[in-house]
Amino acid sequence: MPLSSLLWVFLAFTFSGSSVSQKVTQYQPDIISQVRNVVILNCRYETSWNVYTYWIFWYKQLPSGEMTYLIPQYSEDGNERDGHYSVNFQKAHKFISLTISSLKLEHSGKYFCTLWER
Repeated sequence: MPLSSLLWVFLAFTFSGSSVSQKVTQYQPDIISQVRNVVILNCRYETSWNVYTYWIFWYKQLPSGEMTYLIPQYSEDGNERDGHYSVNFQKAHKFISLTISSLKLEHSGKYFCTLWER
């Protein structure tokens, strides 16, 4: 299999906000996949005890270090979709996944799930 037909995806997580009780985690290793395949990246999170609405954002870090904004998910909305990216949001389970469909080499990079409380 030629190296040019492989895609490397690294999933990393971060969080932002004003409370130490926030938490965003992942237990997923690096993913190597073929072009045109589908990859699903998982993110579990916890919010502060008194927060009812929040945003989760997905970003990709390019090899240059530049961060690229991908897709938002508001806690009161249904699943978001934008081009190759779609979100499976399960608020009751404090879980969200990012699906990247029809992979291309330009999808290679580090992916970040971030939480912002309102």
